[in-house]
Amino acid sequence: MRRNSLCRFAAVLAVFFVGIAAAQDFPQKSIRFVVPFPPGGATDGLARILGEKMTEAWKQQVVIDNRGGAGGNIAAEIAAKAPADGHTIIIVGLSHAANLSLYSRLNYHPVKDFTPVSQVVSIHTFLVVHPSVPVKSVKELVALAKARPGALNYASGGNGSSPHMAMELFKSLAKVNLVHVPYKGTQSVIGMLRGETALLFENLISVGAHIKSGKLRVLAVGAAKRSSALPEVPTVAEAGVPGYDMVLWFGVLAPAGTPGAAVSKIHREIVNILKSPDVNTRLAAQGADPVGSSPEQFDAFIKSEIAKWAKVVKEAGLKID
Repeated sequence: MRRNSLCRFAAVLAVFFVGIAAAQDFPQKSIRFVVPFPPGGATDGLARILGEKMTEAWKQQVVIDNRGGAGGNIAAEIAAKAPADGHTIIIVGLSHAANLSLYSRLNYHPVKDFTPVSQVVSIHTFLVVHPSVPVKSVKELVALAKARPGALNYASGGNGSSPHMAMELFKSLAKVNLVHVPYKGTQSVIGMLRGETALLFENLISVGAHIKSGKLRVLAVGAAKRSSALPEVPTVAEAGVPGYDMVLWFGVLAPAGTPGAAVSKIHREIVNILKSPDVNTRLAAQGADPVGSSPEQFDAFIKSEIAKWAKVVKEAGLKID
């Protein structure tokens, strides 16, 4: 009996030390970092910040792989079916949680087919209008929209994208009729600048410079609290639509079955990156707040977001396919 117990103990120790060795050896080759949207937007910019720092720390190249389309579904399916060895990760956001309700069928499951690593940041969204729109406040916008139902259109980075969902929540709470005009990724901002659309919810990465130059007019921030990046801008709730609270979020996932040692090492590196003063400065300028949650916390958060947006999708009667 004693001999069997010693053998079992030795086996447990062996597995433990193999796990330590695996964590120390990881990564053994370049990391594929899948990004669900085209270059130039918030998702891509954050992935490049993380990838740059991971490359420096691990001495292995982190390759950004932009796979835009279908509201992030193309990238998610690619990542879900990638080898679960830690050398493929994906950055996801709100659309990852909303797509389960928006689409009748997905070729992956947003929870079952992934291993959570960490929520990386939360990012404030801002309600902006083209200068030609004769409003300077949310109350004036709501009044105009109610006086002219269906006359105002809004841009988004595509069906199911974060800006799309942000405006659908706004429509629901403000009881207004606005027409959706989907673009491909950050082309939505270009459409706004051309005057093709009247309004948009976006982050400072995409619209900050245009707000500063006066090419776009900011009316409010979508979060429950004001942004330190633009503290003079009221929240949507303060400005006339009570209950509105919309913060973008981004996090990192790995394929389901990715070894715990690899997940732990990626998580630790993300947390270290978020503590870096230069990264914090870059994030603050973009209206982003670092998070660095544990895999377990991120798992619970994604599930809560799926439930939240399922309700919004149902109430708005949204379906993409």
